[in-house]
Amino acid sequence: MSRYRRRLIAHRAGDRVLSRPGALGTIRERLAVLDAAGDVYDLDGSADIYGNGVVEALEDRTAALLGMEAAAFFPTGTMAQQVALRCWAARTGNPAVALHALSHPEVHERNAFSQVSGLRPVRLTREARQPTADEVDGLAEPFGTLMLELPLREAGFVLPTWEELTALTEAARERDAVVHFDGARLWESATHLGRPVDEIASLADSVYVSYYKSLDAYGGAAIAGPRTLIEDLRTWRHRYGGQLFQQFPTALSALVGLERELPRLPEYVRHARVVAAALREGFAEAGVPWARVHPEVPHTQEFQVWLPYDVDVVAEAAVRQGEETGTLLFAHAWDRGGPGLAVTEVEVRAAGLEWTAEDVRRAAADFVERVGTVLGA
Repeated sequence: MSRYRRRLIAHRAGDRVLSRPGALGTIRERLAVLDAAGDVYDLDGSADIYGNGVVEALEDRTAALLGMEAAAFFPTGTMAQQVALRCWAARTGNPAVALHALSHPEVHERNAFSQVSGLRPVRLTREARQPTADEVDGLAEPFGTLMLELPLREAGFVLPTWEELTALTEAARERDAVVHFDGARLWESATHLGRPVDEIASLADSVYVSYYKSLDAYGGAAIAGPRTLIEDLRTWRHRYGGQLFQQFPTALSALVGLERELPRLPEYVRHARVVAAALREGFAEAGVPWARVHPEVPHTQEFQVWLPYDVDVVAEAAVRQGEETGTLLFAHAWDRGGPGLAVTEVEVRAAGLEWTAEDVRRAAADFVERVGTVLGA
């Protein structure tokens, strides 16, 4: 059996995990999400046809939460952002998009910007941090749109400060560019930035949000912004194949997520900071020669853990811990972070709220023992 399959089974069967994303549930469990749909929408109404009905209700709810004039629903974030940035390029007359080299379109979308949408990415920096206003101001060529990923996942789910974010958007407008937020995880960024989500969104000309990454919906995304832009987006959504016949299950699950999960995100972020501190303490007490939790104080409910071991060693130790104890401390895959270094992502959701700091320290010590067992095998 593959290690991925073993990890998935251990996650489902585990008594103690830090998060239980709905996407890993069974079909029956996923369908149960809609048991609460009657609390957020009239289920005796007609199902949607090509984006009306419940889809429109979700768009209106999203626009209101973000303080924008309108929003358009898309089946995927990849499509949503391509359409938004394509429309901005037509309006600004410049297809260049200034963005971080570690941003999602650059790392995970197979050059879709250039191959599908005729956009040209211009990289602000490759450093594992948010870009700076000076980098925007000093970019050697003109660009039509500044795209900021909030938070920047590949760098450790890091966010700028409110002052830094304000300076970044001001620097873009000094360059006569518009600002677009890749806010796949914008919902949980409010705690670190110290502002409500609509105030954060007000710094941008358009904002993308995801419904499944934090809110546990079946999928889907939206772009929010000026009404005239959103009307253009609806046209291009159809051209890109995103005008699906019926999407009511996804839209209903998103409305449930906005009602149930959105209010809990600040609690997850706060507890992620407890977990991160306990992990640092646990690894130090276990005598690990070098370990890092990044950021030391997480900006969202997700963060990175770096350990001085081979990827296969820590990945096997993590799975064995779940299989043998019912406690799965590290539920995500491990990647090579450099010679002799492994990195993984940790996410804290409702299940993680049950863990005390001492629980985390004990689990870290047990994990280190299993690393030693794997190394000695």
